[in-house]
Amino acid sequence: MKTWLRLATLVLFISLLAACGGNTDEQESAENTDENTEQMEDTESTEAVTVRDALGEKTFEETPLKVVALEWTYVEDLLALGVQPVGAADIEGYNSWVDIDAELDQDVVDVGTRQEPNLEMIAELEPDLIITAGFRHEAIQQELEFIAPTLFFDPYPTDETVSQYDEMEDTFRTIAKVVQKEEEAESVLEELDAKYEEAQEQIAAADLKTNEFVLTQAFSANQAPTLRLFTPNAMATQIFEKVGLENVYDSRQFEMYGYSEVNVEALPAIEDANFFYVVQDDDNVFENQLQSNSVWQNLNFVQNDQLYPLGGDAWLFGGPLSAMTLVDRIVEVVEEE
Repeated sequence: MKTWLRLATLVLFISLLAACGGNTDEQESAENTDENTEQMEDTESTEAVTVRDALGEKTFEETPLKVVALEWTYVEDLLALGVQPVGAADIEGYNSWVDIDAELDQDVVDVGTRQEPNLEMIAELEPDLIITAGFRHEAIQQELEFIAPTLFFDPYPTDETVSQYDEMEDTFRTIAKVVQKEEEAESVLEELDAKYEEAQEQIAAADLKTNEFVLTQAFSANQAPTLRLFTPNAMATQIFEKVGLENVYDSRQFEMYGYSEVNVEALPAIEDANFFYVVQDDDNVFENQLQSNSVWQNLNFVQNDQLYPLGGDAWLFGGPLSAMTLVDRIVEVVEEE
């Protein structure tokens, strides 16, 4: 009865917002699911916690026990802290793109896409906390906060003095503080720093032709290969530099998301670097569409066998565990040279 009343109230609330000019998409029908209530049952909050997200200060009187994450990075952050979310957005996509040591439980509920989460399904889970990215869901802030307290983060700072990497660490620590896992967070970050140091030695021992690199995530768009070349402010670029490699690509303008979308004609300017790339197996533009492309075939890094595939699930926009995966993949491919 409690869940039914909450869903009915939510539907009424959304309808009222729409009548007053609110902009909400039509939601999919909610499905009945088992609640994941075993998480952190023995955790008790001893005092209120106040944190700051992208929209301001938020105070939590009690430790959230049931958390819904609407962005893959925050799913990963929770798992890194030993916390299973009760709900997550686009679990199938998460499993395709994100490879980390910690795994989602089978009973975590898929609550729709990252772009358009199913609000009724989220409400049915009766979460104590929702975590999302402001650029995706600030427009439905009222609806989300009606369901549960919501943290909005900004993984792509518009302030050029704030690095994506620092934002990643700050967000991870903020989530840890809210769920009472601060010691666990520091342990994870210390492990990551140790991995950087070890990788520096391994990469130096690999004796690459050059330490210069360019990183791309490639895919097909409009039946043509599109390449995201990562810029100096990108978190992934900064991870590469932490293991002793040197980025050579600069778009010469600030890219908020940390990459420029280019075609193959942009590559001759960086052809002397090591070329690291992420593609999905079913959309490998380098093995398929570019095999007959003369510009691609004549690039120095193609001719000199300086191509380094990182796998489709090396997620370049994640948290500390994705950073560890990326470092492992870098070391693996350079040692195989």
